[in-house]
Amino acid sequence: MPLAPLPQIDAAHGAPVQLQSSIPALRFAGGVTVEQATPGALALGIDDAIDRGLKRNLQVLLANENERSVRGQISTVFFELLPNMRASGYTQAQEIDLAAMGFKPASLASFGFAPGTIHEIVKVNTTSAQFSADQVLFNLTDFYLYAAAKKAANVVALNVLNVRGGVVQAVGTQYLAALADQAQIANAQALLTADEEVLRQATLAHDAGVGTNLDVLRARVQLQSEQQALVRAQNAFAKDKIALNRLIGLPADQELTLTDTVPYADLVEMPLDQTKALAYQRRKDLLELEAQLEVAQRASKAVKYERMPSLAFSGYYGVLGQTEGSYHGVFSAQGTLKIPIFEEGRFRGEAQITASEEIALRHEIDALKVTIDAQIRASRLDVESSAELVKVARSNVDLAAQALSDTRDRFAAGVDDNLPVVQAQATLAGAQSQLIATEFQFNMAKLALARNTGVVETQYKQYLGR
Repeated sequence: MPLAPLPQIDAAHGAPVQLQSSIPALRFAGGVTVEQATPGALALGIDDAIDRGLKRNLQVLLANENERSVRGQISTVFFELLPNMRASGYTQAQEIDLAAMGFKPASLASFGFAPGTIHEIVKVNTTSAQFSADQVLFNLTDFYLYAAAKKAANVVALNVLNVRGGVVQAVGTQYLAALADQAQIANAQALLTADEEVLRQATLAHDAGVGTNLDVLRARVQLQSEQQALVRAQNAFAKDKIALNRLIGLPADQELTLTDTVPYADLVEMPLDQTKALAYQRRKDLLELEAQLEVAQRASKAVKYERMPSLAFSGYYGVLGQTEGSYHGVFSAQGTLKIPIFEEGRFRGEAQITASEEIALRHEIDALKVTIDAQIRASRLDVESSAELVKVARSNVDLAAQALSDTRDRFAAGVDDNLPVVQAQATLAGAQSQLIATEFQFNMAKLALARNTGVVETQYKQYLGR
């Protein structure tokens, strides 16, 4: 029978770093562990978050258990190729009623037994000890099924690696999103402080009779707008921390202190051809499909050789005798030759199934290579455009800050009212928010490029410039 494609694993990158944590946990029946939130905030860097995700994320845990299950199936298949040896022994006491079995005195006399020499009730105590063995001597189908099962282990390993890469990207992206929210909060708080000072100056000018009530109203509206922006940023930050806790296996109410800052570094990209070649070598989903193709090819050979005869041996050797009497040796040796004759219809049907699986996998591999090409091109464009956007956003922040400084000087000197100040503050707030957003997009684009190239798990630090 064809062997169904099996899931996969990877241990090429070593075990994740063990984190020092004092988080208490509850253990339930079945080995399930649920961590409890600590009273204080847990200091967490992006490396710590990724390490926790690789150890505690549900998708990684399920992939690891699936890998264990497949390896157990492979051991079962391998067992079928090994000699099967057993030792057995028994002792028994029997009491036989010959009359009930039809051996009555009259019938016994016909065999020449004198009346009274054979009792109708006979007691027999026997003991036996045996050693038996059986072995498949020749069966190409079983051999190729085992070869397919061994290749299926690679499929499982690659599947685990693929899951781990996805977790690294997801956790890294979520951590960067939380950092962006944290930066938005700091930006809103700084602008809020500046707006409070503008309101204070407008109020003082109004009270001194050199300012208008309109200036006070404008300053108050701007202040309240920044208060709303601060509340929104704090809410987004709290929700992103909950999502991050979920990804790394922490309780939702666990407070976090993000110890890293927003990373920024230009990325030196490889030429497109080299990037594609690296992706074809390192993309776990592509390698997984190629391993599945090898499984299907070996299963196809197993189906092909079902037409071949198979040869097996079985037998035993032991002793048998009365429990308190004499024993003698007993043995049996049997060779079995099986030749399929009227099974060609089944063989052809199974061959068509395996052939269609091979063709489908080849189509998937070709399609995935085209997809990888498109993903890499799109990711490179995202990285290049977001890098330019960051430069423009930084320039906008510098210009907006200079414009705000000039308008504040004019307002303080009494040359102008505070309308230009309010407008300049709004412009600066927008420029700073845009800078934070573009830096997040830039880092996210670099992580996506690393993921599409197949190196995110091992090289995310280089791509983020850490």
